[in-house]
Amino acid sequence: MVCAGLAREQGFEVLALTFDYNQRHRVELDASRKVAARVGVERHVILPLDLRQFGGSALTDDIAVPKDGVGEEIPVTYVPARNLVFLSLALAWAEAAGSSDIFIGVNALDYSGYPDCRPEFIGGFEALARVATKFGDKGGNVKIHAPLQYLKKADIAREAVRLGLETGESWSCYDPLPDGRACGLCDSCRLRRAGFKEAGIEDGTDYAAGDEAA
Repeated sequence: MVCAGLAREQGFEVLALTFDYNQRHRVELDASRKVAARVGVERHVILPLDLRQFGGSALTDDIAVPKDGVGEEIPVTYVPARNLVFLSLALAWAEAAGSSDIFIGVNALDYSGYPDCRPEFIGGFEALARVATKFGDKGGNVKIHAPLQYLKKADIAREAVRLGLETGESWSCYDPLPDGRACGLCDSCRLRRAGFKEAGIEDGTDYAAGDEAA
């Protein structure tokens, strides 16, 4: 949401891409529609991509989502090569649309240690994009924008408020309850809640577990 808002602020017309990869937290698909409408994108595509066929992650397989806190190891919520797959498809759409600019909201400070969120990955993909496309072959300069890369979650929350976005319309939880509430205990919930608390900003998310549990 903040990434798209920043792109609009910089004068870009935004084509928003959401992946329906049969993820456990499918409520984020509904959230993406709200965010797209809030930001005012030119077009929003929800692309079917069933990564549950591969599995290998708590988000796409019958593996429990960890609830005991953010650790130092890469957690089982890591989806194999997810951002690599996502960026490859975003690159295909960007080239078809005649754009050389791709925005992605990865973060390398307050995160769960996923390898496909690191600056090295973003830089590597940008270099690859220049040799993998007709646009790049003709001298085009493909740019992967990662404006949230070095921001803490608190800074991202502050940016959302500055941009006039409704934070409660965004979604972070990996394991929502059947009643639609965020669990409050998965890595993503913990990182989000800590960021909003540090920023002193109302989150707008309804959590099943209280602050004392997280």
